[in-house]
Amino acid sequence: MKVPLLDLKQQYRQIKEDVLAVTRDIYDSQYFILGPHVERLEHHIAAYCQCNHALGVSSGSDALIIALMAAGVKAGDAVITTPYTFFATAGAIVRLGARPLFVDIEPDSYNLSPQRLRQCVEALSDEEQRKVKAIIPVHLYGQCCDMQPILDLAAQYRLTVIEDAAQAIGAEYRGRRAGSMGAYGCFSFFPSKNLGAFGDGGIVTVQNETDHQKLKVLRNHGAEPKYYHHLVGGNFRLDALQAAIVDVKLTHLDTWTNMRQTNAARYHQLFTEAGLNEAVTLPQTTQNRHIYNQFVIRVQTRRDELRQYLTAAGVGTEIYYPVPLHLQACFADLGYRQGDFPVSEAAARQTLALPIYPELTVSQQTFVVDCIRAFIEG
Repeated sequence: MKVPLLDLKQQYRQIKEDVLAVTRDIYDSQYFILGPHVERLEHHIAAYCQCNHALGVSSGSDALIIALMAAGVKAGDAVITTPYTFFATAGAIVRLGARPLFVDIEPDSYNLSPQRLRQCVEALSDEEQRKVKAIIPVHLYGQCCDMQPILDLAAQYRLTVIEDAAQAIGAEYRGRRAGSMGAYGCFSFFPSKNLGAFGDGGIVTVQNETDHQKLKVLRNHGAEPKYYHHLVGGNFRLDALQAAIVDVKLTHLDTWTNMRQTNAARYHQLFTEAGLNEAVTLPQTTQNRHIYNQFVIRVQTRRDELRQYLTAAGVGTEIYYPVPLHLQACFADLGYRQGDFPVSEAAARQTLALPIYPELTVSQQTFVVDCIRAFIEG
């Protein structure tokens, strides 16, 4: 049996006619950059994320960059984030000439540890604290960070909170949606996301109107009005085709999320019935709405061998992420070493993502668990 990590063709079959209809409208209008389809998506995403505004941008990576720019982060500043995330989180900081300060994660959620965050800030000298301008908590795998202590610390030290919610649209923390709690929320529409475009795309959510207007200017090379530049921005514009396709998908998102949650519950049942609870650590819901962009298990030993075994059996998997950011070669000048963030390093060695897409069948999930049991039992 073949069980891909993700099967977007099945999803496309559900929405094909709606997608073709809306894209034909754009072809007829020849209005490809920004415009009414982008504005419509912005309105719908803002409402979905419980925010006052949303601004469509060219990618999730650019969402982080433009949010940092709007927050005033510049060369010589520092931004605190996690070393256990996709490269773009820290890459956006460095591209602006700022320095990422890493803080280790919690072992159960894989999200930024609020306790270690406070320890990090309080250990800084007064001069070092003055350089810190923002915190980027990452809502990893579809589950929100423990945000309240992060927000409290940010308020205490006057730091801007930029939520990296690239994997977490629709996730909730104490009834509040991802992207609605910080000053900015950054989302990705990369095709593999639970709400994906047919190419690159992203969006920034924001509550404050002044910040929203600044983002709009920065998105278009800092021009306001056209050809008059008071800021240096960038080309962060979202194209109409991607916006229209994401808007079609948004109407299905809660249904797909429910299917992902059902699949996650079934995995828990199947692993329990197979007697694998001691050998395999399953993801835990630590906040109140996990949308399962990924379903990530932890195995203490032989993770890479297990992955090879599953690949040979036809089961798609992925490692998110095999090398923590503090150990990436391009960040060697930051001065971090092996052992600095042991929880992140252990996660990089032991975690493995299994298929969790909405259309996954019971027989496919049973096959995945049977393969894992066969490997563990030798």
